[in-house]
Amino acid sequence: AGSRCVDQRYLRRENFLLKYELGTDNPGARGRLIGNAPAMAAVRKTLAKVARTPTTVLFTGDSGTGKEVAARALHAMSDRATKPFVPVNCAAISPDRLTAELFGDLSTGREGLLLHASGGTLFLDEVGELPLPVQATLLRVIDDNRIRPGGSEREVPLNLRFVFASNADLSTAVTQGKFRKDLFHRINVLAVKMPKLTERIGDIAELAEHFMGM
Repeated sequence: AGSRCVDQRYLRRENFLLKYELGTDNPGARGRLIGNAPAMAAVRKTLAKVARTPTTVLFTGDSGTGKEVAARALHAMSDRATKPFVPVNCAAISPDRLTAELFGDLSTGREGLLLHASGGTLFLDEVGELPLPVQATLLRVIDDNRIRPGGSEREVPLNLRFVFASNADLSTAVTQGKFRKDLFHRINVLAVKMPKLTERIGDIAELAEHFMGM
């Protein structure tokens, strides 16, 4: 029992290191996938295959498993690497601000993050938190590759790659009526599940060594 207790404490500590190493609080780690455990090697191989295609990618997995880092790595390997990578945490922006933040508002001079990401990659994290009206607008943007900023009478063409992430089960959200089925089909073109730390025990030493060497 004592050994199991120690193991759990060790895993909790290393899980903190993993979250820091792969999280957005550590700018030095952004876009860098660390570790060669089979689960991570599979993720890296998948990203390399689709990086230079227009394929929409949905990253799934628990918080702290590196979904944004993987999205940045995908962008870095793509032919859009010299263009902006624009991350948006959909859960961190109030619903009444989301529309203006994403689509812009000419009355306030706000460009909008979709236009800001032009030529590059727009990463919508926690996409399941988008309110249904915003989901409907986003669906049309994805379908048409055009956007009409707030207060404008004309549409503007878009050239960007959409990448999404969610730690929630979006298929369950669809069943519950919290997420549009048609939007789910648009964003679930290629789902990449980020492995938990327990699936990549062999990477713990490398993660810890890298963390302590920073």
